[in-house]
Amino acid sequence: MSEFVRICSASEVPVEGEVAEFMVQGRALCVAHVNGAIAVLDGVCPHEGGPLGEGIIEDGRVVCPWHGYGIDPRTGVADQDPDVKAEVFEAKIEQGELLVKL
Repeated sequence: MSEFVRICSASEVPVEGEVAEFMVQGRALCVAHVNGAIAVLDGVCPHEGGPLGEGIIEDGRVVCPWHGYGIDPRTGVADQDPDVKAEVFEAKIEQGELLVKL
């Protein structure tokens, strides 16, 4: 059974409308603050491996900086191709820390 692991302190979570990249256990994760919710996705774009955590938020989507693929932060599905999907992780803020279940 997976356990929750720390990503960062709650104060380091990106502000609304922003994304950030964090390394957790050697894995890049994209933390996105979209529409009042915190989403944690695989930091590697499923299209061609771009860094999602270096992207932007546009129209409620995490947009990869390499090819502009828009990823739904709730489902991980790319707007351009429903077969292209980023892994979305369960996350929570607890005791001032952002935690993720990998």
